[in-house]
Amino acid sequence: MNSPSSFNVVSTFSGCGGSSLGYQLAGGKVLLAIEWDDNAVATYRLNFPDTPIYHEDIAKLSVEKCCELAGIGPGELDILDGSPPCQGFSTAGKREFGDDRNQLFREFIRLLRGLRPKVFVMENVSGMVKGKMKLIFAECLRELKASGYKVKARLLNAMYYNVPQSRQRLIFVGVREDIDAEPGHPKAQGKPKTVREAIGHFPKGKESQHEPQVIKAWHKSKPGQSLQKAVRFVGSFQSVRVDPNRPSNTQIKSHRHWHWLVPRQLTDVEAGVLSSYPESYRWVGSKQEITERIGNSVPPNFMRAIAEYIRDNILSACSSPADLAPREAAS
Repeated sequence: MNSPSSFNVVSTFSGCGGSSLGYQLAGGKVLLAIEWDDNAVATYRLNFPDTPIYHEDIAKLSVEKCCELAGIGPGELDILDGSPPCQGFSTAGKREFGDDRNQLFREFIRLLRGLRPKVFVMENVSGMVKGKMKLIFAECLRELKASGYKVKARLLNAMYYNVPQSRQRLIFVGVREDIDAEPGHPKAQGKPKTVREAIGHFPKGKESQHEPQVIKAWHKSKPGQSLQKAVRFVGSFQSVRVDPNRPSNTQIKSHRHWHWLVPRQLTDVEAGVLSSYPESYRWVGSKQEITERIGNSVPPNFMRAIAEYIRDNILSACSSPADLAPREAAS
């Protein structure tokens, strides 16, 4: 049996490793990562060379094969983690109710029912609880509870968990019904960190080679303002000249934010640090691919806070054999 300070994880929809790094920082070991995107897998392998990766569509992974790859049996896993692709729910996108990506949480639930972990963590965008998407949220919550888990879902903002970025996410935490502990979420850990505190020590760099109208938009914009607001027809509302005295705006997969002192986009390292990746984290691929990896990922420090809460308040309750005996999932 693992001690509370040494726990294991299977990571689904692993991306470039943000969640995995968070679990690692909290003392956990990722037994298996599951990811289909080629660039995400290349980035993950570069930073976690010792972690096995299932590089394929999650729908093709059976529970039996997952157990074999992770070296566990049903009921033995501490935490099943997953961030099913959220583009169908995101307020930054078209929010199409019938988007196939809205249904990928079912693959997470399928593995959950087979693996029977003590705890699960599922992350998604805040848009999942807004408007018509609430119907899918309600269905998801119902299916998670029907899997034999006590479940709580809460909106948390990463900027209160040592991440220099305002990033609100919906966090589901579930605890297996036979475990004498309740699901919960970590309290805010302090005052938000500003962009200047995070990346102000980097060289300010030189002006980017962009179209003249984009550079004009940057000059007309104010820190914290989108370039499109400054010049309506230029760029995207999601590209922002960051305010050095506040946490960064949410970083998304389609656009890179801009520096506040010089008309240039943030570097890979700067963008990574604003998501709480260490400066030493290694990125691979084109600028757009790296932007997608960072924009889609769970900030490591955010997941570290969640993992530490689970470690100290839930897994610590798994102290006797009776607590660890898996039960049949509810029908």
